[in-house]
Amino acid sequence: MSSGSATATVLAALGEVREWQEDFYRHLHQHPELSHQEQRTAAAVAERLRGWGFDVHEGIGGTGVVAILRNGDGPSVLLRADMDALPVREQTGLPYASTVTATDQDGNEVPVMHACGHDVHTTCLLGAGALLAGATSDWSGTVVALFQPAEELGDGARRMVDDDLAALVGTVDVALAQHVLPIPSGQVGTRPGPVLSAADSMRITVHGRGGHGSMPQATIDPVVLAAMIVVRLQTVVSRGVAPTDPAVLTVGSIQAGSKSNVIDDHAILQLNVRSYSDQTRTAILAAIQRIVAAECQASGSPKGPDFEFFDRFPPTDNDPSTTARVRAAFEHVFGDSAQDLPLQTASEDFSDVPRALNVPYTYWAIGGIDPDAYQAAAAAGRIAQDIPVNHSPNFAPVIQPTLDTGTKALVAAALAWLAKD
Repeated sequence: MSSGSATATVLAALGEVREWQEDFYRHLHQHPELSHQEQRTAAAVAERLRGWGFDVHEGIGGTGVVAILRNGDGPSVLLRADMDALPVREQTGLPYASTVTATDQDGNEVPVMHACGHDVHTTCLLGAGALLAGATSDWSGTVVALFQPAEELGDGARRMVDDDLAALVGTVDVALAQHVLPIPSGQVGTRPGPVLSAADSMRITVHGRGGHGSMPQATIDPVVLAAMIVVRLQTVVSRGVAPTDPAVLTVGSIQAGSKSNVIDDHAILQLNVRSYSDQTRTAILAAIQRIVAAECQASGSPKGPDFEFFDRFPPTDNDPSTTARVRAAFEHVFGDSAQDLPLQTASEDFSDVPRALNVPYTYWAIGGIDPDAYQAAAAAGRIAQDIPVNHSPNFAPVIQPTLDTGTKALVAAALAWLAKD
């Protein structure tokens, strides 16, 4: 049986899955959980997977779930979804909108919302798991369904890897993942090669010598030092990176001093860097540290700068052969709705999993915006103004055909490896 025929057979039961899937999604959207706090979500996921015959492992990397369905000889395909929500106050006005608050990692009480669509991802992977478990005569091999915590913090995948994920899942042949984006619902988008940027945030403390604002000659002014650093950093991308190699360096925060006539003894800068290759990433980060150190020396700083890295995400670089195989499966299922995905400036940590397992991977997008609303916004030239993007308090994927599309995509992609000959 070809993968296309197997996909059609497996998806024939989509209507039965849809009956519970939509309610599950609404409940998940209404009850979001912050990163590393996904206990209820993980428990609900594990319960359903056990009922379908998966071998379920909970608490991987904290709150992660790994469910394995072995169905004879054949390839092993890993399908991943993320589960965490964001500290955002929902403004969608939906009847199932979140009113949840929670305590974040810094001890602050914050609103919580699935503002990035991870509730879609979780629900779609559950649906795909149910369909594959219900049609084992049409495929052979192993399905590994990985439900990851804390994607928003960039450390959820790594924590699962560090919790001996490789030993748990065994040999895996390919890893697959998807994300809902603000494009028309019903569309799927693929892209070989770089698709999501690496992200690195950096907190830099530069040191001066404090004193009275009327006597600057007795001080080393960290505000001036910070200003010179900001100006010089503008050349890192414009003069140090090829114009054909996309990269972004943003200084998002400068903090120094507390009073107009007091020169403080230090300043803190916070930077964010986006890049699409390990080589460019390494070069930019090295340039930043070189420039900061040199400016501190030029200003006569009493000691060198301090660098702290945080919120770090790897690049997502899709394997071309794997992507072509998935794209062919999508064209069979979705026809003209299988499209090219433009390069994305967002970042995510999925690739930490296939990198650790040393397997090829691809990561694609599904649309979540009502097609009519999107078309109206496009016709008016107001997509940026009228279409909420991920992390917006108004981001709310339409339930259908978003869930159907995401579920079909996971099934079709998996069966591109698992379908019986």
